[in-house]
Order: sequence, then C-alpha cells, then structure tokens
Amino acid sequence: MANINHAPSKFMLNLLHVLPPFADEEKGTLNVIVEVSAGSINKYEIITESGQLKLDRVGYSSLSYPFTYGAIPQTWDIDNDPLDVEIVNVTESLVPGSVVEARIIGAMKFVDGGEVDDKIIAVLADDKRVDHIKTVEDLGEYFKKETKYYWENYKALKKPGTGAVGEFLSAAEGVKIVKESIERYDTEYKPKFND
Repeated sequence: MANINHAPSKFMLNLLHVLPPFADEEKGTLNVIVEVSAGSINKYEIITESGQLKLDRVGYSSLSYPFTYGAIPQTWDIDNDPLDVEIVNVTESLVPGSVVEARIIGAMKFVDGGEVDDKIIAVLADDKRVDHIKTVEDLGEYFKKETKYYWENYKALKKPGTGAVGEFLSAAEGVKIVKESIERYDTEYKPKFND
C-alpha cells in the first residue's frame, strides 16, 4: 500500500505530490489522504503547498459529515484544489492525515458558490463489509437524499443557497473525472513547482 516511487529522504514528503492517484487503476482503486472523519463538524484540509493538515473551519452548524472525506493526490479539480472523495460506509473513524485505498463506485456533480466542485464516491478497498457495493445505486435512495441534503445545507447558516447537487454518476464516470483531474494537475498545477 502507498508505494511511493521516491528515494528515501530525511525531509517530510508532501504526499499530495509524490503519492500516485491510483493505487490500482485496473481495479478503480485510489490513494486517498483522509481529511475529515464521518461525524465531525470540523473541516480539515491538506495544505497543497506543504502537505500539513490544517483546520480550515469549524462547521457553522451541528450538521456533521455523513461520510469520511479526503483528497486524491496528484489531481487538480476545476475549483483549484485536489479532487475530493467521499468514502461511504466506513465502520470505524479514520484518522485525518492517514492514507487509505478506496474503490470508486461513482461520483456526484456539485456546484459550490458558483464553482464546479465534483465529488468522487468510494468505499474502502479492503473492507469485506462493502465488497457488494459496486455502484452508488447499491447505497439506496436514502444515501442520495442524505448526501444531497448535507451538501446543500452544510453552509446554510453562513452562505444560504450556495451549494447545488446535480446528478449522481457511475463508477466509469468517476474514473473519467479522476483522469481529467490528473491531466489538469499535470498541465495546470505541476508547472508551478519550484524544484
């Protein structure tokens, strides 16, 4: 897991820039850096330039994350951040800052404050409890309702009406979004590196 093609270093590596996005592309398995555990109202984010975990904000209400949330290394989304992942049906809290392998089961179109901010939906790759979950449809209609409600209301006390959930997409569409984000990382973000 998390094999990095990098020589040993006495300095802390920024996993956003050295860890490959796919743990196993053929199986649709991603490397994900956990930012927020399900049940938290705190929003943590990986600092893109340095790799440390930062408290971005305390939630504006008691509405907590209904899923574990993280970032895919070496991706760049349209909102100028690494591509986001919702990891669903996690049995026990995952530690923010840890690296997990997650299998893509779909994606969700999302606009936040006028910016495209799509979400990949995944399950833990090595959890037998979720082996049967292959698509977002396998999660049932209530999952979609709860997820839509969360994203459309998580900022409601600060900026009402700023989040709009679109359609839920297939695993294949999720893979396509990841690959587009990898290409965007290579062409838009990587040239900014100060080697």
